[in-house]
Amino acid sequence: VLPLRRRAGAPSGSPPPISGARIQKLCDRVASSTLLDDRRDAVRALKSLSKKYRLEVGIQAMEHLIHVLQTDRSDSEIIGYALDTLYNIISNDLEEEEQEENVPKQADDLGSQFTEIFIKQQENVTLLLTLVEEFDFHVRWPGVKLLTSLLKQQGPQVQQIILVSPMGVSRLMDLLADSREVIRNDGVLLLQQLTKSNAAIQKIVAFENAFERLLDIITEEGNSDGGIVVEDCLLLLQNLLKNNNSNQNFFKEGSYIQRMKPWFEVGDDNCGWSAQKVTNLHLMLQLVRVLVSPTNPPGATSSCQKAMFHCGLLQQLCTILMATGVPADILTETINTVSEVIRGCQINQDYFASVNAPSNPPRPAIVVLLMSMVNERQPFVLRCAVLYCFQCFLYKNQKGQGEIVSTLLPSTIDATGNSVSAGQLLCGGLFSTDSLSNWCAAVALAHALQENAPLKEQLLRVQLATSIGNPPVSLLQQCTNILSQGSKVQTRVGLLMLLCTWLSNCSIAVTHFLHNPANIPFLTGQIAENLGEEEQLVQGLCALLLGISIYYNDNSLENYRKEKLKQLIEKRIGRENFIEKLGFISKHELYSRAAQKPQPSFSSPDHMMFDHEFTKLVKELEGVISKAIYKSSEEDKKEEEVKKTLEQHDNIVTHYKKVIREQDQELEELKQQINTLKSQNEQLQTTVTQQVSQIQQHKDQYNLLKVQLGKDNQHHNSHGETFQMNGIQLEEVSKLKEELEEWKNKHELLQGQLREKESVIEKLKSSQLEMGTTEQSSQAGKSGGSELNNELQKELETLRSQIQLQSTEISKLQSENQKLQLLNAAADPVLGDCGATTAKNSEVEGRLLQEVKELKNEVKALSEEKASLKQHLDSSNSTVAILQDQKSKLQQEVAESKKEQDDLLVLLADQDQKLSALKNKLKELGEPVEDEDDIESGDQADEDEDGEEEEQD
Repeated sequence: VLPLRRRAGAPSGSPPPISGARIQKLCDRVASSTLLDDRRDAVRALKSLSKKYRLEVGIQAMEHLIHVLQTDRSDSEIIGYALDTLYNIISNDLEEEEQEENVPKQADDLGSQFTEIFIKQQENVTLLLTLVEEFDFHVRWPGVKLLTSLLKQQGPQVQQIILVSPMGVSRLMDLLADSREVIRNDGVLLLQQLTKSNAAIQKIVAFENAFERLLDIITEEGNSDGGIVVEDCLLLLQNLLKNNNSNQNFFKEGSYIQRMKPWFEVGDDNCGWSAQKVTNLHLMLQLVRVLVSPTNPPGATSSCQKAMFHCGLLQQLCTILMATGVPADILTETINTVSEVIRGCQINQDYFASVNAPSNPPRPAIVVLLMSMVNERQPFVLRCAVLYCFQCFLYKNQKGQGEIVSTLLPSTIDATGNSVSAGQLLCGGLFSTDSLSNWCAAVALAHALQENAPLKEQLLRVQLATSIGNPPVSLLQQCTNILSQGSKVQTRVGLLMLLCTWLSNCSIAVTHFLHNPANIPFLTGQIAENLGEEEQLVQGLCALLLGISIYYNDNSLENYRKEKLKQLIEKRIGRENFIEKLGFISKHELYSRAAQKPQPSFSSPDHMMFDHEFTKLVKELEGVISKAIYKSSEEDKKEEEVKKTLEQHDNIVTHYKKVIREQDQELEELKQQINTLKSQNEQLQTTVTQQVSQIQQHKDQYNLLKVQLGKDNQHHNSHGETFQMNGIQLEEVSKLKEELEEWKNKHELLQGQLREKESVIEKLKSSQLEMGTTEQSSQAGKSGGSELNNELQKELETLRSQIQLQSTEISKLQSENQKLQLLNAAADPVLGDCGATTAKNSEVEGRLLQEVKELKNEVKALSEEKASLKQHLDSSNSTVAILQDQKSKLQQEVAESKKEQDDLLVLLADQDQKLSALKNKLKELGEPVEDEDDIESGDQADEDEDGEEEEQD
């Protein structure tokens, strides 16, 4: 073995020839030696030979090395040598001098073949996963490198084996938590290879807390200032998030977007950026774009865009956008990133419109970017990025479109000339000598008009001063003038795309275009000529513009009616030739490229011909224009009549919809009024309940007083008997007679009050019977009133019983009076003997008088309380009556509204029948007719339709 080692460790140069017998001898020692030291030495010798003699060692030793991994698990040193040897055999990472001596393609074939042999037995990969779990550095690190090499050579096959292995992915995720940086960093590289193009493994890795660990590593390494480890982590994050909606949603829900903000905190001193920092920041920007890519589902993109605004990430990107000293490629990528963060998100677009550049005076960021776009000295990729940013700012943003167009209108142009507006920059680029500026400005202006008919009409008001002394011309006229001057192809294509976008679905703009007598002859002349391949694209766009002028023509100009324009095409061009020229657009190679994605990406300025949104317009109009060319005048008339009839019916339906909406609003208001009345009724019910409780308290007090009065009467009766026994003076008898008269008067008064209460009760009963037919909503108040009546009636019954008791007492006093009169006749002889009892009688008399006064006061208080209760009852009854009147009025109004709605529904049914008949006529005539569902949902699903169109594209 020693001579073999010396040869293996010999200095570099041409290695001495080693026969296969020597390698075979080492393999035999590995297989047959009983001593671990001998096997270890043999494996170490194979490791030293494996780099120079990869093929021989791989063929003869691989099986023995795998056997070592299975049997010698206890010795980490021999396991490490075996793993290193297998890595040298399988890996294609050769040294420089070896790459010069061997053909790389042959090396690739060797690595792939040896990998295929190794993974043919899936147990080998499973064994390798268990070895990676070992904490020993000499086992874990070579195991990680070997597994990474296997994934590089046969990725899908190894991924499938790891996926079906129990806890296979989880074992590899533990590498990120290793305290030894070299293992952690190689673990990141391993996971990069593991997660390539495998959504299932990507989801498992994400749910194994990969986002948290990777973001922690990036933070520990210094974010964008970190080294290559940060780059590797960012590449792994891209693998996990790109085209994986589940992981993107998990990333957003886990609040990891907020942790991306510190990545873009760039200081004031932006000089001397290292190449690694540029690479890191470039990958960070790409990672942001992965989350808000236009190819993602619209809902997921929108939620990520809003999260980026709320956490301040968009604001940080805009700071980089306006900073000085930022490298050009980072600035370009930042513009593209900001573009997709604001695309279609109103809140982000509004914020971007408010961003100002740090200049004196401050200028809007949009204006600064447009200045770069129309400046031919700026890099081509930067100008493309600015155009994309402007397109994304205007995408589904009617407010932003209006602001851009308003800078062109005469009333808003700054007369002082101190500031340059976006509209002025676009016009300047549109008519400059640089064809790329012409194209970019035309496309940008077309996006300001996209799907916005009112702005197309507003833009017709724009007037341009071409030269001193000459009258101003309209923007539309100036575009056609430049078009007819025979400028570069790129300029003409841009202007034609602008005109097609402007005139489509805008009859007024078509009329203005046709009003210039030179436009139609120019278009027909361009289409009819037989030009080279470069001019075929211009011919196709001219045919499209002429077709738009026919399809959206309202026949307001006698000389340019639809029929006359069709006859002109038939005579000068020919219908078949016209349709053929129209098809040049969609058959062009650059058209297919532009239709793939919204971002304008061109290899050179010469290839910058088509815009993504314009390709959608061509796809929409090509078919309808072809049909319109072949229609006869009668069919056109019928179509116009049908369109007018449909418009009338649409107006009628719109009117009735408006009426129904108004009635719905009235119903809602009435319902609100009913709810308020119900709440008032509930308040009144609570008030009545409180009053009932107060009455109960008074009743209890009254019963207590009555008991006390009964005790006092018994006491008085006992005194009267003593008087009869002892004899009573004549004066006392007269006083008793007076008291008897008073009690009689009280009795009469109480009977009168009783009759009054009975009449009140009868009235309440009659009103209660009248209110018996009211709705359920007022029954609660009525029941409260009936309860109050019952309580008052009970109270009156108690008063009656009290009066009866008092009448019995009066009768007792009368009988006592008669007895006293009899006693008085017999008591004259002995009157003189009664002087001793006079004082006692006077005291008793005073007490009786005081008690009678107290009783009078109590009766008076009770009568006042009864009067107040009666007043409350009357007020509650009046409130209930008012509620009943309001309820009946509301019911009558609801019935009237229902009747009106029924009449409207009948009218709508008649209109629907007429509409269906007219649509059938249109279908018979071969016209495409939208379904009713599409018409109904058209106003409410603009965004959904746009999303569907993008997916179809």
